[in-house]
Amino acid sequence: MIVCVCRRVSDHEIRRAVGQGCHSFAELQQTLGVATGCGKCGECALHTLQAALKPVPKQAAQHLAAAAMAEARHA
Repeated sequence: MIVCVCRRVSDHEIRRAVGQGCHSFAELQQTLGVATGCGKCGECALHTLQAALKPVPKQAAQHLAAAAMAEARHA
């Protein structure tokens, strides 16, 4: 289904972005441009992102852990 009409972004594209390392709404906006036009898709895009993050694959979980440790070192 189309989530963002302004940028023509589908739920499949959001799930693909998550699989490629996009793990926050800000990253999703930067990567796909969702909720950066009229903004009406923001809630649906966020729910789609959250649903895609639930079954986070082991490799993605490791990526998230490494990113969190790197942020902690720089804080």
